[in-house]
Amino acid sequence: MSAAAILSSRKSIDGVTTTAVLVTILAWASAFPAIRAGLQAFGPIELGALRFVIAAVPAALFLVVTRPAWPNVSDFLRLAAGGLLFVAFYTALLNMGEMTVSAGAASFIINTNPIMTAGLAMIMLGERFTARAWAGTAVSFVGIGLIAFGEGKGMHLDIGALLILGAALCNSVTTVVQKPLFTRHKPLTVSAWNMVIGALALSPWLPNAASEFAVASASGIQAVVYLGLVPSLVAYGTWAVALSRLPASRASNFMYCVPPVATLLGFLWLGEVPTILGAIGGILALVGVAVVNWRR
Repeated sequence: MSAAAILSSRKSIDGVTTTAVLVTILAWASAFPAIRAGLQAFGPIELGALRFVIAAVPAALFLVVTRPAWPNVSDFLRLAAGGLLFVAFYTALLNMGEMTVSAGAASFIINTNPIMTAGLAMIMLGERFTARAWAGTAVSFVGIGLIAFGEGKGMHLDIGALLILGAALCNSVTTVVQKPLFTRHKPLTVSAWNMVIGALALSPWLPNAASEFAVASASGIQAVVYLGLVPSLVAYGTWAVALSRLPASRASNFMYCVPPVATLLGFLWLGEVPTILGAIGGILALVGVAVVNWRR
């Protein structure tokens, strides 16, 4: 294990890191219902294209104003991986998967991501994930499973499940591939490049998206604007901040908080009462995250 990885693994979570994690969790928890609302008015890839062109405009302005150091070839390949995998492919696969997979099942499948990330980080970054951390991850994963079953729709899985699993893999690979960038580039610079490159990759679908936008309902337009500004522009930035300050495996583990927070938001905003199984699952997910991040 490298000295940098050891130092990073011992770093306590300060106020900036805590804020970045909390904002990311809240924003990404709200993305799932927003995606479902957006899919009522737009095709899955068209929704992604509009979402990220909205995010890419202020991101590009940020790069123009701050004029960060131009990335070398190696860094640009890592940035391109983020734009293509974490923005374009992730969004397209998740949106297409959510057309046939229930929200609970989708949250269960997408949360294979922390497990994939921990394994990849151990192999590629030399990070150490202890037995206690693996145990906490298992507890969280069981909790997410209970949330999925608590929907009352079971775990009916089809080709959409494979698409969402592919989205989870895109997330994990990007997390590990981009982690080294933060030693040379600021987190918001990395996030901005991801937005711009991802939007360019999705741009071939913009003409169809524009046609759908012209006849979209007000709720559909509101959903895509919200997705572009909050779960994309803001949350991708705060996620980059969190990833720059924590080991990849540990940062990714916090994403187990997203489904229980999404359940809580559904209760507070929409009056959706969680089932007993779902409530127990949410508690287990949060307990698992606490186990992973507990420090003596």
